[in-house]
Amino acid sequence: MNPSMAAPIEAAPRVLGVSGGARYGLLGLPLAFCALPLYVLMPNLYTRQWGVSLAALGAVLLGARLLDAVIDPLLGRLCDRLYAASLHAVLAMGAVAAVVLALGFSFLFVPLVSEPAALLWWAGFWLVVTYAAYSALSIAHQSWGAMLGGDALYRSRVVAWREGLGLVGVLLASVTPALLGVPVMLALLVAGLAGGWWAWRAAPRPERRPAAAIAADTAAGALRHPWRNPDFRRLLGVYLLNGIASAIPATLVLFFLQDRLLASEAMQSAALAVYFVCGALSMPLWLRAVKRWGLAHSWRFGMLLSIAVFLGASRLGAGDAPWFLLVCALSGAALGSDLVLPGALLAGVIARAGDRGRAEGAYFGWWNFATKLNLALAAGLALPLLGWLGYVPGVRDANASALLTAAYCLLPCALKALAAGALHFFILPTTAPPHTP
Repeated sequence: MNPSMAAPIEAAPRVLGVSGGARYGLLGLPLAFCALPLYVLMPNLYTRQWGVSLAALGAVLLGARLLDAVIDPLLGRLCDRLYAASLHAVLAMGAVAAVVLALGFSFLFVPLVSEPAALLWWAGFWLVVTYAAYSALSIAHQSWGAMLGGDALYRSRVVAWREGLGLVGVLLASVTPALLGVPVMLALLVAGLAGGWWAWRAAPRPERRPAAAIAADTAAGALRHPWRNPDFRRLLGVYLLNGIASAIPATLVLFFLQDRLLASEAMQSAALAVYFVCGALSMPLWLRAVKRWGLAHSWRFGMLLSIAVFLGASRLGAGDAPWFLLVCALSGAALGSDLVLPGALLAGVIARAGDRGRAEGAYFGWWNFATKLNLALAAGLALPLLGWLGYVPGVRDANASALLTAAYCLLPCALKALAAGALHFFILPTTAPPHTP
């Protein structure tokens, strides 16, 4: 490696203040805000209110999501080229992506056609546009945060601001359509994107790239560059295992509440709210853990906490819905570690490889690809497996309940245990010790 391309050594720990963190992280709120309606509200509107076939819409959603995942590495490469040009070019691209995202999202919920067949084509086109704009803006924003550098605690704070405000966006998105309606939801998204981009302009800025790094960015094979980094391959493997383990309960939680715990609709809403609120509230605690034990040790503890919580959840049955709120609180706390720590670990991997300021887009392009692959694999594994074993939603006999519990509680525990083991053997030996007080 060229020594001039190595990551700079921090002379002293840097501090990310509230103002700087909020200016950088605010864009995470509208990005998270727009994701939930696309997954939950849009399919309901198109099928129940507008008569679109559920199977056909499912195929369109799957095709659009697969295409979105495939283009993420290419968008990452584009972001690297823009960062090589100037930060102004990145912000200009971000502005265009925000406008396209707002337009695509709005057209999905206010279509200009009404026939079911035409609605399918309309949805397919605008989903591709919306997903591409969302991915471009997300990758550019994540890369900016990683380029800020700093020690493990600083990197964790950068990610915590982005993901913490993202959880606020999820909470807003979960209540706005039902309480205030679709027009207010669209207005909030537009306002959030405008405000988030404006704050991003004033956020702490990464250093300009050295000329050698810019030249290296244009070399052939830049898309494959992250895969030449063994630390990245190891971290991505742990991230995939842990991500699938987290996505399976997210896919099955409503089935578990309805068919295993016999929970009311109010209890279902309360459970989801407790989960996300505790995830947001746990972030300062995880930052303190990073300061004391380091990133990898803290993430491993988060995995072990999640295993213990879901083993406890496997003992719950009909009438135990109030106890499930405790499960949601503790698993939400574990969620905080999954949101903050892997991204900070990735920033450290980039820095140690000497790629800080030259290839963040490529790394985060593949990282986002893995994130979307986690969601697809969770649904693709858990739902068909349950169906093959004989589980039918709404059927509440002992066999169905046992199958659902095994899929919701025990399978994620096994995958989390594998992820924790891989983290212990493959990631911990490569990480630096924490800055203990």
